[in-house]
Amino acid sequence: MSTKLSVNINKVATIRNARGGNNPDVLQVALDCERFGAQGITVHPRPDERHIRYQDVRDLKPRLTTEFNIEGNPISEFIALVLENRPTQVTLVPDGHDQITSNHGWDTKTHLNFLTDVTARFREAGIRVSIFVNADEEMVDYAARAGADRVELYTEPYAAAYATDPGSAIAPFIRAAEAARTFGLGLNAGHDLSLQNLAYFHQQIPWLDEVSIGHALICDALYFGLEETIKRYLACL
Repeated sequence: MSTKLSVNINKVATIRNARGGNNPDVLQVALDCERFGAQGITVHPRPDERHIRYQDVRDLKPRLTTEFNIEGNPISEFIALVLENRPTQVTLVPDGHDQITSNHGWDTKTHLNFLTDVTARFREAGIRVSIFVNADEEMVDYAARAGADRVELYTEPYAAAYATDPGSAIAPFIRAAEAARTFGLGLNAGHDLSLQNLAYFHQQIPWLDEVSIGHALICDALYFGLEETIKRYLACL
């Protein structure tokens, strides 16, 4: 099984929202990403709708033909949005309202009861559940106990350390990935993965199911164009 590339289009929505109107067209960009080879589309709607809006989710769902991944903090409004639109996958992320971007995974042990309840609701609706975790075997273990189908490894620490010592940077992620496999969980990864560090990450953990990449990919598209950029990321996988 090959590792799927899911393109996070939040930054496209950020550009649109900066000027109002509908340029760039978030839906059209998502459809073009699929046409250029992406095997999934990821969105992360936040309560302040500073990039992806809840209405974007409703507009995207009937038009996408690849896997649709909605990620976010499972507050009541988010849960309702996901259940309304029933994506392929929901990724549970412990974002605070004032966070610029995701910067840590769940403490799945502390929040086991909450995550178990939320996961059950989504799985009953036929939605695959992934829980966002740090590269920590215990957190992976408790994600499995919560009933998750997959974990998504928070890869910013890997990206930050990769340039100076790739071997040390990847080591905890290999351990966490092996734990996921032991517990019968699927494996996703995301945050600060790029053309510089993605191929090595994938070489060391080739059983990855999916990577979700947004910020770096959209930045690269400014130079290479969207189609060429997606081809380059796919080549890393």
